[in-house]
Amino acid sequence: MSHWTVVPVLLPGMLAAIIVLAARHQPSLARILSVAGTIGLLALTIALFWRASDGSIDVYLLGDWAAPFGIVLVTDRLSTLMTLLTAALALPVLLYAIGSGWDLRGKHFHALFQFQVMGIMGAFLTGDVFNLFVFFEILLIASYGLMIHAGGGPRLRAGTQYVLYNLLGSTLFLFALGTLYAETGTLNMADLAQRVAAIDAGSSAGIRVAAVLLLLVFAVKAAVLPLHFWLPASYSEAPAPVAALFAIMTKVGAYCIIRIYTLIFPPDLAVTQGLFDTWLLPAALLSLAVGMIGVLGAGRIDRLVAFAAIGSMGMLMTALAIFTPQGIAAALYYAMHSTLATAVLFLLVDAVQVGRGRAGTDLQAGSPVSGGPLTAGMFFLAAIAMCGLPPLSGFIGKLLVLDAARGSDLAVISWAVILLTSLVAIVGFARAGSQVFWKSHQIAAKQADAFETEADEANISDGAPNPGPLMAVSIGMLLAMIVALTIFAGPVTTTVERTAAQLFDGEDYIATILGTEGKVIEYHGDDYGDADAATGGADQEEAAE
Repeated sequence: MSHWTVVPVLLPGMLAAIIVLAARHQPSLARILSVAGTIGLLALTIALFWRASDGSIDVYLLGDWAAPFGIVLVTDRLSTLMTLLTAALALPVLLYAIGSGWDLRGKHFHALFQFQVMGIMGAFLTGDVFNLFVFFEILLIASYGLMIHAGGGPRLRAGTQYVLYNLLGSTLFLFALGTLYAETGTLNMADLAQRVAAIDAGSSAGIRVAAVLLLLVFAVKAAVLPLHFWLPASYSEAPAPVAALFAIMTKVGAYCIIRIYTLIFPPDLAVTQGLFDTWLLPAALLSLAVGMIGVLGAGRIDRLVAFAAIGSMGMLMTALAIFTPQGIAAALYYAMHSTLATAVLFLLVDAVQVGRGRAGTDLQAGSPVSGGPLTAGMFFLAAIAMCGLPPLSGFIGKLLVLDAARGSDLAVISWAVILLTSLVAIVGFARAGSQVFWKSHQIAAKQADAFETEADEANISDGAPNPGPLMAVSIGMLLAMIVALTIFAGPVTTTVERTAAQLFDGEDYIATILGTEGKVIEYHGDDYGDADAATGGADQEEAAE
């Protein structure tokens, strides 16, 4: 049992507590602690990913209590891949928050940031569904605070909507857990997999209800149509670094679907037949279509990116809903790509807003963006990646999804929707880039000719500062990861294929968790009652004597 397995959860949790207690009035110390902790977390997740890359599975028993009664944390290929992605995203997002000064607009930014990272890490590492719910609540509570960070009416309204939708999801989650426990008597994932498989198909109505409820909960988290209404307002109104970190939040929903429905409700299980091809695949295709139509019709660049996030989740869920090893591998590759692309676009939205002054995020020609060539170049690269144009990772991800969709019943429809929405996304991003960067420079040039003034004077009069160097560096880090994901597409594809193969062969996962030795409860069920009665009787006799 490796103690390193629990460190990704403990490290950000302890950092958050230390920052609250000792550094909330010292911004510099809070920054140092937060950045150092995030760098340490990145190094640790790289090591865990390397350790799991040979297919080994590590189990950590909290309190040394053996499964299925104790709390377990598990590292395998999938969980280490997702924790590495989270840490790799968190570092540039944190640097951007420091470089832009967002972290100084409230006392508790760094503590909430670390609490949210702790919740995400726990959700990826836990081995039982009850603690999955617990970590969901931790990350959601932290995200509520981050959502309304720095205040404002629109942000508060969006935050309220976000809270209500997620409370609805949490309520459904509790119902699902209650139903599962009533039917099986356990919430440990490995134990659930064995017990659900042993249930007779004729008496499985409760299990099917639980499976449907869980799928609804995870669809809310993943913003799948028609449960996506909370995302556009919430993400577009959130502070840019917060929205960028939220790019991994929707992936938590996708991760849960992959984990639960490969291990507990596998594709060959008669109880849950039809959930994916009948319901999830059409919903995913609709999410893709609605997201990209939203990109085309958005009036503000922040809402454009929010709708692009919905569309990218639709693409990911399309691959996932095919529910073959090839489909899961494509979904994992696309999850990495879309997380990075969505995050960098949200950061660029903030850089554009800072650089445009009064014009803000409106998609109309206004003042040129301060530091325009660099910002425009980075926006161009990020838009190419999000639209799925060659040569960046979005193109490779879409090829993998198209290839995985060839064998499905809705192959023709899936191909048509993916290709048409790609075209719509290209038009939408081209329109945005044209309005924000191209036409704005034309207006500035005309003004300079008319009034014989320098074009830069318009910027100065508008009070638009240049984006800081740390902001540019953090955006560059995310773009570099997208480029690396493209260059190393071969090894990455091999890794996700091996991950999918491990998921569809869950015997090792079950055997490792249930076979790890720890403290056990000696008496339970009927034996416990008999022993308790016997012990109680002896005690009573001793007391009478």
